[in-house]
Amino acid sequence: PKTFNEKLQWLKLYDRNPLYTKLVDKYEVRKYIAEKIGEEYLIPLVGGPWNSPNEIDFDALPEQFVLKCTRDSGGVVICKDKSKLDIPELKRFLKRRLKKKYYLTGRERQYEKVPPRIIAERYMCGRDGGLPEDYKFFCFDGRMQLIMVCTELEAEVRYWFFDRDRKPVPCTAFMRDCGVATWDWPAETDEMIRLAETVSAGVPCLRVDFLLTAEGIRMGELTLYHGSGMRDYYIDDWDERLGALITAV
Repeated sequence: PKTFNEKLQWLKLYDRNPLYTKLVDKYEVRKYIAEKIGEEYLIPLVGGPWNSPNEIDFDALPEQFVLKCTRDSGGVVICKDKSKLDIPELKRFLKRRLKKKYYLTGRERQYEKVPPRIIAERYMCGRDGGLPEDYKFFCFDGRMQLIMVCTELEAEVRYWFFDRDRKPVPCTAFMRDCGVATWDWPAETDEMIRLAETVSAGVPCLRVDFLLTAEGIRMGELTLYHGSGMRDYYIDDWDERLGALITAV
């Protein structure tokens, strides 16, 4: 294995650290984050965990909240106005997500033993009143080497890549063609990098996500295998250049 995608597949097969099950469980990982960097970086829970959507008392939830299934990707419901919520349809959606065996999608073994549950988090606004800014830090053996910034979150999401020195990385056609020369980095960038490196220490490759909210930095999620090691958007020799950052393989 030489490319980023190939090495992620190798890690899936051979890196069997039992810690990984905790890292991808959206409920259990909260304890890990609290121990590593502090509870103040967690988005507060407003409900759960529940084993079934039928256990959820929607009357007890605030007017705005976010529901998350704990063992998959995409099982998220953002509620901005509870009075407009179609609860029967929401329950059907959550039941489908709980039945989904995410391990089968990309053979990411760490999901096998994660119990299917639902949690409710506080709805967090960004500084402009919209969704929070989304920063993803790719760390290798505890050192941050690549930043992905996600924008246009409520439309067609755009992915911007930068290196440790915050210079654009033309690893995708979008980055090659967009022509960005500078970026308006928030004052919290250095702190987010420090936190990401603390959280990822001892892991060959870990993507650490943070949300920049109106209340400050909050933890997003941890991802061991970006795109399940199946992203096809790398151009030129960038798949191999990024693969060189994984030194455990």
